[in-house]
Amino acid sequence: MTLQEIHKIAKQGEGLKVEFKKKAAFPEKIVRELIALANTEGGYLLIGVDDDGTVSGQRFIEEEVFVMEKAISEHIHPPLHYEINVIKLNPKKGVAVFVINKSTNRPHFLVEEKRKKAFVRVKDRSIQASREMWEILRRSKTPKDMVFTYGEKENILLKTLHEKGKITLKEFQQVAKLPVFLASKTLVRLVLANVINIVPQENEDFFTLKES
Repeated sequence: MTLQEIHKIAKQGEGLKVEFKKKAAFPEKIVRELIALANTEGGYLLIGVDDDGTVSGQRFIEEEVFVMEKAISEHIHPPLHYEINVIKLNPKKGVAVFVINKSTNRPHFLVEEKRKKAFVRVKDRSIQASREMWEILRRSKTPKDMVFTYGEKENILLKTLHEKGKITLKEFQQVAKLPVFLASKTLVRLVLANVINIVPQENEDFFTLKES
Protein backbone atom coordinates (compact mmCIF):
# COMPACT_ATOMS: atom_id res chain seq x y z
CA MET A 1 0.00 0.00 0.00
CA THR A 2 1.29 3.45 -0.94
CA LEU A 3 0.93 6.81 0.80
CA GLN A 4 -1.26 7.91 -2.12
CA GLU A 5 -3.64 4.99 -1.45
CA ILE A 6 -3.78 5.91 2.26
CA HIS A 7 -4.71 9.51 1.37
CA LYS A 8 -7.41 8.16 -0.94
CA ILE A 9 -8.94 6.01 1.86
CA ALA A 10 -8.64 8.88 4.39
CA LYS A 11 -10.37 11.25 1.98
CA GLN A 12 -13.49 9.03 2.04
CA GLY A 13 -13.93 9.73 5.75
CA GLU A 14 -15.03 7.23 8.36
CA GLY A 15 -17.82 4.94 7.27
CA LEU A 16 -18.99 1.35 6.98
CA LYS A 17 -15.52 0.13 5.96
CA VAL A 18 -13.18 2.80 7.36
CA GLU A 19 -12.16 3.74 10.92
CA PHE A 20 -9.52 6.33 11.95
CA LYS A 21 -7.49 6.40 15.15
CA LYS A 22 -4.89 9.06 15.95
CA LYS A 23 -3.02 6.54 18.12
CA ALA A 24 -3.50 3.12 19.71
CA ALA A 25 -4.65 4.42 23.10
CA PHE A 26 -6.92 1.87 24.84
CA PRO A 27 -6.17 -0.95 22.33
CA GLU A 28 -8.60 -3.26 24.16
CA LYS A 29 -11.38 -0.90 22.98
CA ILE A 30 -10.01 -0.41 19.47
CA VAL A 31 -10.25 -4.17 18.86
CA ARG A 32 -14.04 -3.71 18.86
CA GLU A 33 -13.67 -1.76 15.61
CA LEU A 34 -11.70 -4.61 14.05
CA ILE A 35 -14.29 -7.16 15.22
CA ALA A 36 -17.08 -5.03 13.75
CA LEU A 37 -15.30 -4.69 10.40
CA ALA A 38 -14.62 -8.44 10.19
CA ASN A 39 -18.21 -9.29 11.14
CA THR A 40 -19.72 -6.86 8.61
CA GLU A 41 -18.11 -6.03 5.25
CA GLY A 42 -14.39 -5.86 6.09
CA GLY A 43 -12.41 -2.63 5.69
CA TYR A 44 -9.54 -0.56 7.07
CA LEU A 45 -8.40 0.67 10.46
CA LEU A 46 -5.93 3.55 10.01
CA ILE A 47 -3.69 4.55 12.93
CA GLY A 48 -2.02 7.93 12.61
CA VAL A 49 -5.04 9.58 10.97
CA ASP A 50 -7.12 12.30 12.66
CA ASP A 51 -10.93 12.16 12.93
CA ASP A 52 -11.23 14.67 10.09
CA GLY A 53 -9.16 12.44 7.77
CA THR A 54 -5.88 14.36 8.08
CA VAL A 55 -2.97 11.93 7.59
CA SER A 56 -0.84 13.45 10.34
CA GLY A 57 1.04 10.27 11.31
CA GLN A 58 2.11 9.01 14.72
CA ARG A 59 5.54 8.89 16.34
CA PHE A 60 6.99 5.43 17.00
CA ILE A 61 4.35 3.82 14.75
CA GLU A 62 5.98 0.39 15.15
CA GLU A 63 5.18 0.52 18.88
CA GLU A 64 1.54 1.36 18.07
CA VAL A 65 1.42 -1.69 15.79
CA PHE A 66 3.00 -3.92 18.47
CA VAL A 67 0.41 -2.80 21.05
CA MET A 68 -2.46 -3.47 18.62
CA GLU A 69 -1.18 -6.89 17.58
CA LYS A 70 -0.91 -7.91 21.23
CA ALA A 71 -4.49 -6.74 21.90
CA ILE A 72 -5.79 -8.56 18.81
CA SER A 73 -4.17 -11.86 19.85
CA GLU A 74 -5.38 -11.55 23.45
CA HIS A 75 -8.90 -10.21 23.04
CA ILE A 76 -10.38 -11.36 19.72
CA HIS A 77 -11.92 -14.83 19.42
CA PRO A 78 -11.80 -16.80 17.21
CA PRO A 79 -8.41 -15.58 15.93
CA LEU A 80 -8.64 -12.78 13.37
CA HIS A 81 -6.71 -12.80 10.09
CA TYR A 82 -5.50 -9.39 8.91
CA GLU A 83 -2.75 -7.57 7.03
CA ILE A 84 -0.69 -4.60 8.24
CA ASN A 85 0.89 -1.91 6.09
CA VAL A 86 3.21 0.65 7.72
CA ILE A 87 4.06 3.76 5.69
CA LYS A 88 6.61 6.30 6.89
CA LEU A 89 5.72 9.97 6.42
CA ASN A 90 9.19 11.04 7.62
CA PRO A 91 11.93 9.48 9.79
CA LYS A 92 9.89 10.09 12.98
CA LYS A 93 6.25 9.59 11.98
CA GLY A 94 4.28 6.91 10.18
CA VAL A 95 0.81 5.53 9.50
CA ALA A 96 -0.35 1.94 10.06
CA VAL A 97 -3.18 0.40 8.06
CA PHE A 98 -4.86 -2.76 9.31
CA VAL A 99 -6.63 -4.46 6.39
CA ILE A 100 -9.54 -6.66 7.48
CA ASN A 101 -11.52 -8.91 5.15
CA LYS A 102 -15.14 -9.87 5.73
CA SER A 103 -14.48 -12.95 7.83
CA THR A 104 -15.56 -16.46 6.91
CA ASN A 105 -15.02 -17.31 10.58
CA ARG A 106 -17.56 -14.83 11.97
CA PRO A 107 -18.90 -13.94 14.42
CA HIS A 108 -15.68 -12.73 16.07
CA PHE A 109 -16.13 -11.51 19.62
CA LEU A 110 -14.31 -10.39 22.73
CA VAL A 111 -14.81 -11.73 26.22
CA GLU A 112 -15.63 -8.88 28.59
CA GLU A 113 -16.83 -9.35 32.16
CA LYS A 114 -17.20 -13.09 31.40
CA ARG A 115 -19.60 -12.27 28.55
CA LYS A 116 -19.00 -12.78 24.85
CA LYS A 117 -19.64 -9.56 22.94
CA ALA A 118 -19.73 -9.37 19.15
CA PHE A 119 -19.81 -6.07 17.27
CA VAL A 120 -21.06 -5.01 13.85
CA ARG A 121 -20.53 -1.92 11.75
CA VAL A 122 -23.42 0.48 11.18
CA LYS A 123 -22.43 3.42 8.97
CA ASP A 124 -19.41 4.94 10.80
CA ARG A 125 -20.03 3.27 14.18
CA SER A 126 -19.32 -0.11 15.73
CA ILE A 127 -22.18 -1.38 17.89
CA GLN A 128 -22.74 -4.50 19.95
CA ALA A 129 -24.55 -7.26 18.08
CA SER A 130 -27.90 -8.45 19.41
CA ARG A 131 -28.62 -12.14 19.96
CA GLU A 132 -30.46 -12.19 16.62
CA MET A 133 -27.60 -10.49 14.77
CA TRP A 134 -25.10 -12.94 16.31
CA GLU A 135 -27.20 -15.90 15.12
CA ILE A 136 -27.53 -14.42 11.62
CA LEU A 137 -23.75 -13.89 11.43
CA ARG A 138 -23.14 -17.46 12.58
CA ARG A 139 -25.59 -19.09 10.19
CA SER A 140 -24.86 -16.89 7.16
CA LYS A 141 -21.30 -18.25 6.97
CA THR A 142 -22.67 -21.29 5.16
CA PRO A 143 -25.67 -19.98 3.21
CA LYS A 144 -28.25 -22.57 2.28
CA ASP A 145 -31.64 -22.33 0.64
CA MET A 146 -34.24 -21.86 3.37
CA VAL A 147 -37.47 -23.74 2.75
CA PHE A 148 -40.39 -22.98 5.04
CA THR A 149 -44.13 -22.53 4.97
CA TYR A 150 -45.87 -19.25 5.73
CA GLY A 151 -47.92 -19.78 8.86
CA GLU A 152 -50.00 -17.40 10.90
CA LYS A 153 -47.03 -15.73 12.61
CA GLU A 154 -45.24 -15.08 9.29
CA ASN A 155 -48.43 -13.62 7.80
CA ILE A 156 -48.86 -11.34 10.84
CA LEU A 157 -45.26 -10.17 10.50
CA LEU A 158 -45.49 -9.42 6.78
CA LYS A 159 -48.87 -7.68 7.16
CA THR A 160 -47.43 -5.47 9.94
CA LEU A 161 -44.34 -4.66 7.87
CA HIS A 162 -46.48 -3.70 4.86
CA GLU A 163 -48.49 -1.37 7.11
CA LYS A 164 -45.75 0.11 9.31
CA GLY A 165 -42.54 -0.37 7.34
CA LYS A 166 -40.51 -1.72 10.26
CA ILE A 167 -40.88 -3.78 13.44
CA THR A 168 -38.76 -4.69 16.49
CA LEU A 169 -38.53 -8.10 18.14
CA LYS A 170 -40.60 -6.84 21.07
CA GLU A 171 -43.29 -5.43 18.79
CA PHE A 172 -43.48 -8.66 16.77
CA GLN A 173 -43.68 -10.70 19.95
CA GLN A 174 -46.62 -8.60 21.15
CA VAL A 175 -48.55 -8.39 17.89
CA ALA A 176 -48.18 -12.13 17.13
CA LYS A 177 -48.61 -13.13 20.81
CA LEU A 178 -45.47 -15.28 20.75
CA PRO A 179 -42.87 -16.23 23.37
CA VAL A 180 -39.68 -14.26 22.80
CA PHE A 181 -37.60 -17.28 21.66
CA LEU A 182 -40.12 -18.16 18.92
CA ALA A 183 -40.45 -14.54 17.75
CA SER A 184 -36.64 -14.30 17.60
CA LYS A 185 -36.30 -17.61 15.74
CA THR A 186 -38.93 -16.55 13.17
CA LEU A 187 -37.20 -13.21 12.48
CA VAL A 188 -33.77 -14.84 12.12
CA ARG A 189 -35.16 -17.47 9.75
CA LEU A 190 -36.82 -14.86 7.52
CA VAL A 191 -33.62 -12.74 7.39
CA LEU A 192 -31.62 -15.81 6.32
CA ALA A 193 -34.32 -16.58 3.71
CA ASN A 194 -33.88 -13.06 2.25
CA VAL A 195 -37.48 -12.10 2.99
CA ILE A 196 -36.67 -9.35 5.52
CA ASN A 197 -33.65 -7.25 6.56
CA ILE A 198 -32.21 -6.73 10.02
CA VAL A 199 -31.11 -3.17 10.80
CA PRO A 200 -28.77 -3.23 13.83
CA GLN A 201 -29.24 -0.44 16.39
CA GLU A 202 -27.60 0.58 19.69
CA ASN A 203 -30.74 -0.12 21.73
CA GLU A 204 -33.01 -2.44 19.77
CA ASP A 205 -32.66 -3.76 16.21
CA PHE A 206 -35.54 -3.38 13.81
CA PHE A 207 -36.58 -5.38 10.79
CA THR A 208 -37.84 -4.23 7.37
CA LEU A 209 -39.13 -5.95 4.24
CA LYS A 210 -36.50 -6.90 1.68
CA GLU A 211 -36.86 -4.74 -1.41
CA SER A 212 -37.73 -6.88 -4.39
